[in-house]
Amino acid sequence: MMDKTYTVALIGNPNTGKSTLFNVLTGLRQHTGNWPGKTVTHAEGECRHRGALYRIVDLPGTYSLYSNSADEEVARDFLLFQRPDVTVVVVDATALERNLNLALQVLEMTDRVIIAINLMDEAKKKGIHINTKKLAAKLGVPVVPISARNREGIDALLDAVDAMAHGRIHTTPLSIRYSPEIERGIAKLLPLVKELMGDTHPARWIALRLLDGDTSLLQALKQPPQRLIKEGNAYACCGSVKSV
Repeated sequence: MMDKTYTVALIGNPNTGKSTLFNVLTGLRQHTGNWPGKTVTHAEGECRHRGALYRIVDLPGTYSLYSNSADEEVARDFLLFQRPDVTVVVVDATALERNLNLALQVLEMTDRVIIAINLMDEAKKKGIHINTKKLAAKLGVPVVPISARNREGIDALLDAVDAMAHGRIHTTPLSIRYSPEIERGIAKLLPLVKELMGDTHPARWIALRLLDGDTSLLQALKQPPQRLIKEGNAYACCGSVKSV
């Protein structure tokens, strides 16, 4: 019987060392190409850990999941439709606050998330200390410090991936609360989103994107858009929800 292959997505801002981590994990067991219908580079490879086989997908470097570019759409669609077993958000230890914006967006899409704080060696040089245990408690998901280029913390990261993939880690992701107006809009849209999408997609996240006027999401979902657009537009006055 063939081993089950678990899918692990790597996502992060540009220049966080995400692709370095990808290379460390996959070595020569990788291939590249383009995403279907896109000029965006597609890279994936394989990694074995504790007897399990992992398909590692290096998503394009992106600052958000708001479909403002081809890179953002590729990353968004992969998390939305491929539903990886584990999503590793790679953040820069020297620019943690800025990088966590993307992490919070990912947490709105999936609860199977690990935060890998990369470039810990650079943070140490700059006198930056990160309390990973407190951050993990705040975010509700595992936080693992690493230095990909020095191959530090890689085993600990893979252990966390293995535990999450096999259901030994249960998360309680931080849920961002928005203004009362936006929350009322979300509450209004949620039943309709669930009616049309069922439980296969993150309903709250979809409602947020509709409130922000993300019509490309409707095209990606291939759902009759009229009712959702009507309800979303009714609450457009709530303002942008892009900043978390």
